[in-house]
Amino acid sequence: MSLIHLERGITRFSNLLGVVSTILFLALLCNVFYDVLMRYAFNDVSIGMQELEWHLYAAIFLLGIPYGIQHGGHVRVDLIYENLSIRGKAWIDLFGCVFFLIPFTLLVGYYGVGFAHEAFVLGETSGDPGGLPYRWIIKAVIPVAFFSMTISGLGMLIRCINVLRGVSEEGFSHPPIQH
Repeated sequence: MSLIHLERGITRFSNLLGVVSTILFLALLCNVFYDVLMRYAFNDVSIGMQELEWHLYAAIFLLGIPYGIQHGGHVRVDLIYENLSIRGKAWIDLFGCVFFLIPFTLLVGYYGVGFAHEAFVLGETSGDPGGLPYRWIIKAVIPVAFFSMTISGLGMLIRCINVLRGVSEEGFSHPPIQH
């Protein structure tokens, strides 16, 4: 039963990142509205606001991926997978997590820490006049997101183990969304 509780805890973590992505999306929406209004109504252009758009978009995308992984929204070749039994799907997902997803996300997360740290130490800012300072903040989202993808991948791995153990088949093909 502890694996089921661990899987549910990871699902809650992934759902939290989905909520964060939603909030960031609303902030992006407001940012774009403000930027367009200022540009076309008042002929005022802000480089900082334009940069904030791509920072928010990057954060939305990166922090939304763990949610997608946990809820089966990730890219998968469904040609074979679609017609398999639940146990067959569990084996494919287990293999994909162990040999592809988890090693890749750990590798990118590990190198992302150095990438963000270097930007912090150098005091990296935007190269454009009027651009955003503290470039390390958006660079720090990279390792946070990839380590979060690792956690979601572990949740998927645990779900596969639960299916293969016969403990749970609920929500395997369409994982339950828990709030």
